[in-house]
Formats: sequence, structure tokens, C-alpha cells
Amino acid sequence: MSAAEPHIKSAQQSENAMSESQSMLLNLEHVSKIYGDLHAVDDLSLTVPEGEWLAIVGSSGSGKTTLMNIIGCLDAPSKGSVSLEGRKLEDLNASQLADVRKNVVGLVFQKFYLVPHLTAVENVMVAQYYHSVVDEQQALDALEQVGLKDRAHHLPSQLSGGEQQRVCIARALINCPKLILADEPTGNLDEKNERIVLDLFRKLHEQGTTIIVVTHDALVASCAQREIMLNHGVLVGEKWNDENAKAEYEAQGGKPASTGAQVEGAQSGDEAKDFVDPTKAAKHRGSLEEGRHNA
Repeated sequence: MSAAEPHIKSAQQSENAMSESQSMLLNLEHVSKIYGDLHAVDDLSLTVPEGEWLAIVGSSGSGKTTLMNIIGCLDAPSKGSVSLEGRKLEDLNASQLADVRKNVVGLVFQKFYLVPHLTAVENVMVAQYYHSVVDEQQALDALEQVGLKDRAHHLPSQLSGGEQQRVCIARALINCPKLILADEPTGNLDEKNERIVLDLFRKLHEQGTTIIVVTHDALVASCAQREIMLNHGVLVGEKWNDENAKAEYEAQGGKPASTGAQVEGAQSGDEAKDFVDPTKAAKHRGSLEEGRHNA
């Protein structure tokens, strides 16, 4: 072996790693969020390709929402790097981060955050104001997509909880984001409305939208292609519910999620550590499973 060969191999490995990173919509490298002695997210590395449906699971206080806020540009990591569409978020200024939130990410929360004195269509149009272009017809189309066009001119107080959540989804969709982030989107809903919301996510996923759902409901998580589990900020497991999606991910160079945290139970190697989800059962075990198998 010549003296130059190790350098050539090293350069090739760097190029391969860069190519794999660029093929992913989202790339987290050794991301931590630290508050004093508390590691809300502890040295997490994760890649998500465009079009994947990922669930982040764990009990309350596990770091799920903190991680979602970092991915959604609502918070910055204390350590590590986050890339979205190949752009390192730490290199962007406040205006550029706002553009990412407007154009790339759609947010859906457990709390609806609807303006009470605005109608459903006006609440959807709120998201358009940041673009300086307000199109009521486009907002109506978004409501039609979630089955609420006939409720477009109703106030939030005149809508059920499930209808309000669908308005939130329409609002998240209005700017055609590549990534939908949903934090406990069915947590406040009954069985019927939970099923409606999950069916909406299935349709969006079939259309190519990348979806990341934070949930402590095991059956909601099972609708996703892949699940990762956090425990006190540490990645403790990963499992795939869709073997075809797993094969496609690996063909793109995707690696198992991992953590550098040196604690018992942490997933730190090249092999994913499967887990039995201890999170709570869904409201309607049969109907959700049936919906998933028929999707």
C-alpha cells in the first residue's frame, strides 16, 4: 500500500458520508440539549430520508418535545449539528430560520392554538401572512383536503375538538411543507377523531410528505414506518414497522439511530436495539390496527 492510499481512502469515506448526509432530508449529528445538569436530549444522531414516517416515543419527560422543537427550528441544540435539506441550521441567521419554518416545516400541536375570533379559513390563512400573499381559495382548498370546507366560516368555538385539530393540520399544509412535525396530535381526541387525523396523515404520507410524530401512544406510533424511543433524553431503542421502508433507507446509506451517551440501555452501536413499547395503549386498539392493515 502506498503512502497516499490511506489519504485516498479517507477522502473517499468523507465523500461517501457527505453523499449519504445529502440524501437525507434531516440529519442530526451528536445533538444534545442541556439545562444545567439535565440532558433533555443526550448526544443523539439520527437521519430521516424524504418521505419517511417516523414516530418518536417515550414517557413524559423523555425529551420527545425538546427534540421536536430542535428539528422544527423552535429551539437550538446546546451541542451538535442539525441539517435540513442539506443546510446546517446553526449556520442560518434568524431570518433564514424563519424561512425554514415557513417553507419547509409544518407544525401540528396537541393544543390547537387557534385564534378564537377568526373563522376556520381565516385561521388557516394566518400561516400565509408570513408569505405576504394571502389566498383564501388556497386556504379553502386546504380545508377541503382535511374534509372541512363546509365548516370554513365557523369559529373555533363552533367546532369539535377533532375539527379544530383538522384546521391545525390544514394550517400546517397551506405552505406545502416537506416535513410535518406533529406533537401528540391525537392526545386530546376521541376514538373517531383520532382515526380521522391518522387517516389524514396516511394520505399525506402516500403523497410523499415526510412525517415525524411525537407520541406516547403505542398504537399511534405503530402507524409509522419507524419508531425511536427516548428515555430521559437518551436513545434506548429503534424498531421498524415497515421492512420495505427499512430496505430503502439502508440502500440510501441510512444507518441506525445512535447515541454517544454512556448510560445503561443506550443504543450506541451500528445495530438498532429493538424495544417493547411500554407507552399507553390507544383508545381503540382494534380500529387503529384495522386501519393500519387496510392502509
